[in-house]
Amino acid sequence: MTAEGLLLIDKPSGWTSHDVVAKCRRICATRRVGHAGTLDPMATGLLVLGVGRATKLLTFLVGLDKAYQGTMRLGESTLTDDAEGEVTARARAGLVAHDQIDDAVRHLTGPVEQVPSTVSAIKVNGQRSYARARAGEAVELAPRPVTVHRFDVHPRPGPDGAEVLDLDFSVEVSSGTYVRALARDLGEALGVGAHLTALRRTRVGPLDVEQALSMAQSAELEDRGVVPMAQAARQLFSVRALDPADERSLRHGARLPGVADPRSGVVAGIGADGTLVAMLEETTQQTRSRVVFPAG
Repeated sequence: MTAEGLLLIDKPSGWTSHDVVAKCRRICATRRVGHAGTLDPMATGLLVLGVGRATKLLTFLVGLDKAYQGTMRLGESTLTDDAEGEVTARARAGLVAHDQIDDAVRHLTGPVEQVPSTVSAIKVNGQRSYARARAGEAVELAPRPVTVHRFDVHPRPGPDGAEVLDLDFSVEVSSGTYVRALARDLGEALGVGAHLTALRRTRVGPLDVEQALSMAQSAELEDRGVVPMAQAARQLFSVRALDPADERSLRHGARLPGVADPRSGVVAGIGADGTLVAMLEETTQQTRSRVVFPAG
């Protein structure tokens, strides 16, 4: 039987997230593989895959905070806000003082209203924004509330008055934050434009890229590299132990009694045999299932 659970992949540059999914479908010998949050082809780092029944876990991972490291270039704006797009404007970035950069970074930290990148996958009148932008259309997207929990930048040494200035950065953000747009907004705040030249996702919630397999390692391990569902759930969520009666009730569509001290977010319901039975939502009145996993 094909292993079921989470597969953590360190995505290489040049691969789309769909490329990784397609490869892992062959490795794991199942069509039931999905991912929790796309990475652009240029980006590297942690891509969280669900295999088998664990694809139903991915819904609860999409909203987790994420951490990235990378490099952005001040002095050049691009169509895509990253190095894959054509340069649309230039300004001399070497004249920007480091205290100006620090001040702009502070204003982009915390709760902010962010306009997504025009080459995002957001739909505008039924068509993806990136398709409209690459067809030459002017695309206007509404700002969205996101949170930048931490934003640290480290300018690389360069000659005064240089055309461009590269900044290495690390950032921790809420789900839905576009790091490309963060680079764009920093460049706009400084009046010189900016775009990403490198990006690496290092963390999704508590899952770290250090736990991930390269594509070569995943092929060697095959489905032995998959983290079992119950083990993954214990790492990611609070746990509620279920007795056999609880498990039977959930599998028959019933709700469980509430708890005196309900936990926010979803809770992993683990059966007496150690398997993941359901993802639960607790209140003081009742506990309902968000998803119940078939036995076996």
